Amino acid sequence: SGVCNVLSLEIKASPKVRAFVGEQVLLKCSFKSSSPITESLLVDWTYRPLSGGQMETIFHYQSVPHPAAAGKFKDRISWVGNVARGDASIAIQSAVLSDNGTFICSVRNPPDVYHNIPQTVLVVTERGLAFQLTSAALLSILVFLPSVLVVIPLLVRMGRKFQVLKEKGKCGYKKSSIEVSDESEHTDTAGCGGKLREWCLNCVDTDEEDPY
Repeated sequence: SGVCNVLSLEIKASPKVRAFVGEQVLLKCSFKSSSPITESLLVDWTYRPLSGGQMETIFHYQSVPHPAAAGKFKDRISWVGNVARGDASIAIQSAVLSDNGTFICSVRNPPDVYHNIPQTVLVVTERGLAFQLTSAALLSILVFLPSVLVVIPLLVRMGRKFQVLKEKGKCGYKKSSIEVSDESEHTDTAGCGGKLREWCLNCVDTDEEDPY
């Protein structure tokens, strides 16, 4: 007795969102309620600049979206959520550097009104800055570039030397011992055949001269 169970919501949002100047930014926010979703559900997005200051409401939803009618986000915020699915996300068009700051998504679905307060920090940068070389990458380039400049000339020089040796080999061609041996055997065989033919001819001549 004396204990009151307080109904609450659970809200989730990205702690940090990065974006580029001139592009659309999606700020996601999801929630779970223990009560059925009704027309009494409220969604409020508030914003505090990076330089600090008070929070200001930049978007309100109750049955229909109500974007900010004045201020820096005028005509730049659109509703992309779906409360029936527990989605209370918004999108910011044409991001600028001055959009950097903290965004808070607040949802109330009576009787569920108490909830956690997640914050999203938006970081908008120029697209070129995102592709700058890190110090580690720059150090690697400074280390390997001199090595490449040394290796390439060496490879070119080795290729030229190999080409010169190849040309000299063609001009000063020498027969191997196997080729010399083959030619010698061929010459000896031819000489024996010639001697045998000469001996046979001498025998025939002798027989013709001596009839008895």
